[in-house]
Amino acid sequence: MLEVTLLYKPGCHLCELAERDLAGLQRRYPHRLSLVDITRDPLLVERFGERIPVLQVGGQEYGAPLPRAAIERALRAACST
Repeated sequence: MLEVTLLYKPGCHLCELAERDLAGLQRRYPHRLSLVDITRDPLLVERFGERIPVLQVGGQEYGAPLPRAAIERALRAACST
């Protein structure tokens, strides 16, 4: 199963949208989603800060904005490798 990580911070509406879109694509692109709250780690805040949400999948990293089409392309690419 495809491993997907979404880096987010609480209250981020773009993060909430990305999480919802990932859930909506679950059936077409089965994946296991790990959510990482960057506010729990100062190093993650320093590294990702305003770039969230960040999607990590298939060894690639995709930063905001993450429209559904971009998430789907990332999942499709990871599934085809």
